[in-house]
Amino acid sequence: MNSQTIAVIMTCFNRREKTLASLSALFNQKLPADLVLRVYLVDDGSTDGTSEAVRDSYPTVKLIEGNGSLFWNGGMRRAFAEAIASDPEFYLWLNDDTALYPDAIAKAISTYQSLQEREELLSVMVGSTCDPHTNTLSYGGMVQKNWWHPIKFQLLQPSEEPQRCHTMNGNFVLIPREIGKIVGNLDPNFVHSTGDMDYGLRVRQNGGSVWLIPGYVGTCPVNPLEGNCWDNQNLTIWERLKQVNHPKGLPMQEWKVFVRRHAGPFWLVYWSLPYIRLIWSTIFGGKMSSYVNG
Repeated sequence: MNSQTIAVIMTCFNRREKTLASLSALFNQKLPADLVLRVYLVDDGSTDGTSEAVRDSYPTVKLIEGNGSLFWNGGMRRAFAEAIASDPEFYLWLNDDTALYPDAIAKAISTYQSLQEREELLSVMVGSTCDPHTNTLSYGGMVQKNWWHPIKFQLLQPSEEPQRCHTMNGNFVLIPREIGKIVGNLDPNFVHSTGDMDYGLRVRQNGGSVWLIPGYVGTCPVNPLEGNCWDNQNLTIWERLKQVNHPKGLPMQEWKVFVRRHAGPFWLVYWSLPYIRLIWSTIFGGKMSSYVNG
């Protein structure tokens, strides 16, 4: 029987215990005999001993050193580039704070194979995660929330059957070789977030489809609001505007690339909305909803 390789793509920064826990769950997957995992992990300049711990516990992991400024999209892009060079049958994006259930990858592969039988030939598989503290949906597949807002999305609750999505979070995403050849790598225009949603939309623009795997594939906590986040209402308007262009904010140039690509002829309106809402919420109060989901 010929083996098939899944190139697992990960990036990390200064959360050693979470990274090790994610790798432990990954290497304890119950896989079909013909599947082989090859892990590519970018350590973006961790100072907490992450690389040393990974080398000691998981010597087969290919560690790639970052310069400390890659963030999520940059790190994943770097790992993806290394994996593409080896031309595996599948790529698996995996967040280092995601703890997979033992059957997660096997379920993704079986869902992919069932869709192939239905002639959904260019299909990306997305896994839903739940928050380990609340057991509620935290990340996964996304669908357009309103017909009139082309880039506002909401999470899709998993069911017992595969469901078609518009795009996805990048916590657990299985990409077949054919999609990798057509769509390529994550876009370098994005530094931290947005690159995963852009990729899902580009899959569909190139004739592919994005599907949510039945049930949950693992746990992942919802990221907390950071102290310097541009959406933090405890900051002044000037502090919030300053944080907009932080990689974990909503950088204006990155947002422009995303909106021009995916929002249609009225992209300028959609580009301006989150910044107008920021000013409005700071002056008049009230919680802002996310610019693309919520």
